[in-house]
Amino acid sequence: MEGFFWDIDPTILVLGPLQIRYYGLLLACVAVIGYYFWQWQMRKAGYDDAVIIIFPYYIGILGILGARLGHCIFYEPAYYLSNPVSIIKIWRGGLSSHGAAIGILTAIFLYSHIKKIPWHVISDSNVFVTALIATLVRIGNFMNSEIVGRITDLPWCVHFVRFWDEGRYCRHPSQLYEAFFGLAILVALILLDRKLGRKRPPALLSGVFLVSYFFCRFLVEFVKEYQVLPPDSPFTMGQYLSIPFFLTGVYLLVYAWKHRHTRQPAPSEKRVPALKTALKREKGKKKRRR
Repeated sequence: MEGFFWDIDPTILVLGPLQIRYYGLLLACVAVIGYYFWQWQMRKAGYDDAVIIIFPYYIGILGILGARLGHCIFYEPAYYLSNPVSIIKIWRGGLSSHGAAIGILTAIFLYSHIKKIPWHVISDSNVFVTALIATLVRIGNFMNSEIVGRITDLPWCVHFVRFWDEGRYCRHPSQLYEAFFGLAILVALILLDRKLGRKRPPALLSGVFLVSYFFCRFLVEFVKEYQVLPPDSPFTMGQYLSIPFFLTGVYLLVYAWKHRHTRQPAPSEKRVPALKTALKREKGKKKRRR
């Protein structure tokens, strides 16, 4: 029999009512490593901890909310409309990566508006985190034996014993395909950022991520098990949902090209105006005291 059998228990450790699962551990890694990437980029752009620390809460809350609502609306609308209470039962599973992307974009533009920071600064600083999420979440899906691929006879196919078919069919490890693409894109973004430095046009990294990731996602959907649409549909739901994000990425690349001569401001250039404002206020206070 070709392929190999995958029968890993997704729970690492049980401590009474508490269960530690691979998926949760990988999400914890996203939080720790992702914050490092975010902090690295925002400090390089000249922003201090007062701005850096708060945004992860926005992306965490809106990202998860978007992922849950995206799953309910895109994949099982009939069920959740008739059982609205089930929407909040997130522990039972059901998260959409496209819904998460919508939540993350909402967080970016909301935070940009509140903090008066250019949207492309937040967006470009956040692509590393998003690529990391795309990588580790798919590894978590593989550990859970969920979101599997279609049946195949390729040598590297996998029998997912804990999937509903109990491993009777050998399938594409589509989760690992997406994890590989996510990791490759993350490395490419880091190399591109280091190569261009302050010459990097605004929104370039965001455009590269959206175009490359959702193009790869579109391709992987050809070997992923159908979730909603019947086999005779030309595309899967994931492919239909990937198209708007891909086109948004194309728009951002055009935007970056038009602004290719706009250099990234050095950290000192952003802090000097703030410092001057603080000094003026201090002088004003001294005059009033006199």
